[in-house]
Parts: sequence; structure tokens; C-alpha cells
Amino acid sequence: MATATLNEFDNTVIDPAVRPPLMGGENSLSSITEQVASLAERQHAPRAWKIAFAISTSLTVMLFALIGYLIATGIGVWGNNSPVAWGWPIVNFVFWVGIGHAGTLISAILFLFRQDWRTSINRFAEAMTIFAVMCAGIFPAIHIGRVWFVYWLAPLPNSLAMWPNFRSPLLWDVFAVTAYATVSAMFWYLGMLPDLATLRDRATTRIRKIAYGIASLGWTGSSKQWRLFEKAYLLLAALATPLVLSVHTIVSFDFAVSQVPGWHTTIFPPYFVAGAVFSGFAMVITLMVPARQFFGLKNLVTLRHLENICKIVLATGMMVGYAYATEFFIAWYGGNKYEQFAFINRALGPYAWAYWTMVSCNVLAPQLFWFKAVRTTPWAMVVICVLVNVGMWFERFVITVTSLSRDFLPSSWGYFTPSLIDVLMFVGSFGLFFTLFLLFCRFLPMVAMAEVKSVLPESGGH
Repeated sequence: MATATLNEFDNTVIDPAVRPPLMGGENSLSSITEQVASLAERQHAPRAWKIAFAISTSLTVMLFALIGYLIATGIGVWGNNSPVAWGWPIVNFVFWVGIGHAGTLISAILFLFRQDWRTSINRFAEAMTIFAVMCAGIFPAIHIGRVWFVYWLAPLPNSLAMWPNFRSPLLWDVFAVTAYATVSAMFWYLGMLPDLATLRDRATTRIRKIAYGIASLGWTGSSKQWRLFEKAYLLLAALATPLVLSVHTIVSFDFAVSQVPGWHTTIFPPYFVAGAVFSGFAMVITLMVPARQFFGLKNLVTLRHLENICKIVLATGMMVGYAYATEFFIAWYGGNKYEQFAFINRALGPYAWAYWTMVSCNVLAPQLFWFKAVRTTPWAMVVICVLVNVGMWFERFVITVTSLSRDFLPSSWGYFTPSLIDVLMFVGSFGLFFTLFLLFCRFLPMVAMAEVKSVLPESGGH
């Protein structure tokens, strides 16, 4: 980053009478501040935002009402049965954790590789990460049955002298997801400090001045602060990078370390990581394109940014497709008849409709991104990426439900059918996600102003 330039322009309102604005076109330093900050400074939210917020808030209230009903009644209100003791809650957990991968990948890994095109989309993706992980954390907490004993998941001594089983991947999940959420939140918040200070200095009401003043932690934009900021940002990026790879690897261990046919395979860790990045970037496109249109950010989030994301979706989609084929090869080559039956059952059994939906959405649909016309057409991107996320949810459903429903003994076989509560809680989780996301769009800078300025040619940045 260019310290002098950022120090000069980030945290003060440019007064034309004192310092004329830079003449850099619509992406000059001052115009970037004006364009992004003005979105959070609106006195009244747009009507469309209010309508969307009312819908998402209603779904969020429904989610928490159903959680209360679940706790009062028991997990029998779900469709979980024997042998499918893991139903939609675990499917939803893995789905939401996967959605949360793109933000930290864009922010940390692309930052370490000095990919400047990330600067316009990283704030957006980081926020998505935080909110998705929050949605994910709900499901395992309520899936344990007796929610009031959820603290047993933490390694805390108690009167019964019961400690968690550290050999269980379910406990590994607690540490992995908690560490990922903590580092991602710190990374997101640290990167916002200069922009929060900009909003503080531009605030016209006392409430906003106090709120943004507290949030900006006394940022003044001095050279010393910028040096410390850049060191801390680099360290957090280096810390977050292995977490991107490790957290979904550990989530995959929930399945891979078991003996259940269809789960007991060593391909799960890289397969799950590729799938998480795949679904995460698809969600970035799904949210970014409408927000870019609605909030007028086309000159900051350009078609080049969206096209690069589409290329990543295409690459990771091909990895996922390769993993699907490899699973069948491993089942055949391993010679385990139970494993072979599990995969034949996925493709041809009672859940074949879910399997082929998964393959169609995850393998076939992204192939359209080979064509530049599709990669540069926003509505086409959104359609394909929505299909990708539908397919990725079905992937988790296929992995979880088909393996459990056909166990070693035919006498234990069963068929899983979700209950209405299952469906409504999944829909409600989207309500929570979009409620948090809409609040972010309304009150915080959606684009990292300081980072965008640092890579402009006129800033003298890298």
C-alpha cells in the first residue's frame, strides 16, 4: 500500500476550496470515497432495501421461533430417523461452512499473492464469510438434542468430571470452525478500520460520529498506524490462509474417519475444500451482481472482477467433477463390496434423483463458463451460480443421507423424508444470512476504499 497517498486521502473529507480533487475520472481517489461512503450515509434506506429487510427479518424470527419449538418439543420434529440420524441439520451445517470459504480465500490467499483485482470484492466476500459461519454454527448446536448441554463441547471441567473426547472429529469441528470464525472476523474488522474512520470524519449526526468513532478505534491515518496496520494485516492473512484449507478438511473428517460405506475414503479432505471454494465463490457472484446493479458499483466491481470469479468457479467445478469420478474408481479399485454398493446405490438407488441433480448443477452447468460471452453476462452468471449452490447443497445431502439410509444390514435400511420443520428452518437460515447481509450493506462500507485506492495507478501504490 502507498502510505503517503492513503494517509492523505483516506480519513479526511476533501474540501475543494482547500485541496482540489484529483482528476482521475470516475475512479479518482476522492470519487471512490464519495461513491462508497455515500451508500452508508443515506438518511433513509431505499424502499427495495426495506422490503427485502422485512422479508429476511420475518424469516429470521421464524427460524428462532422454530428453534424454541425444537428445544421445547425435541428433535423428533425433524425428519431424522433410524438409520438416518444425521439429516438436514448436518447437511445445512456443511453447506453454510462451505459458503464461508470464499471470503477468506479472496482476502488472505489472493492478498498474499498480490492479486490487486481482489480489492473491490474482498470486503463483500469477507462479510459473507462471517454471516455464513454464524448460520452454520446454529445447526450442530441444536442437533445435539439437549441444547442446554452444548457447553460440554468445550474442554471445560465440570462436576461430573466429563471431558470431551478429543479423538472425535465432532470436537475437532468445534475448534476448527471457532478458530476460522474468530480469525475471519478479526481480518474483516481490521481491514475496515481506515474506512470506518472515513465514515467517522464524514458523519453529520452525533450518533453516527460516536458509533463510527468507537468502531474505528481512534484511527488517524498516521504513518506509524499504517505501518502497524500493514504488519497486522499481513500476519492475519498468513494465519487465515492455512485455516481456509484446514477448516473444511476437518469438517470432512466427520465423515472420512467413520466406517460407514460411502464416507470411509481419503479423498474427502481435498474434495471438500474444492467444493467449499466452489460454492463460496458461486455465492459471491449470486450476491455481488444484484448489489453491484442496485448500489451503482459497476465502475468499482467491473466485469473483469466477475469474470475472474467465474474462472475460479469453473476451475473448482472441474475439480469437484473429477472427485465424483474418482470416488467411483476408488470404490471399484478397493474391492470392498459395501463401498461399491454405496456408490451404485447413489447413482441408481432411491436417491438417484438427488445424485443426478447434484451432477447436473455442479459438473454440467459451470461448463458454460468456458464461453467468454457467458462469463461477461451478469444474469447468466447469477443463474449458473444459483444452480451451483443448489447442486452443492444436494452434494452434502447425497453424502449424508444416501450413506446412512443403506447401512451394512438390509434390515437396518430406511428412507429419509424431511419434515416441514426441516424445510422451514433451512429457509429461516437464509433469512438470518440476508438480514445480516442487508445490515452490512446499509451501515458499513461494502467496498474496501483504502485498498482500492492503493492499487490505482494515480495513487503510486503497488
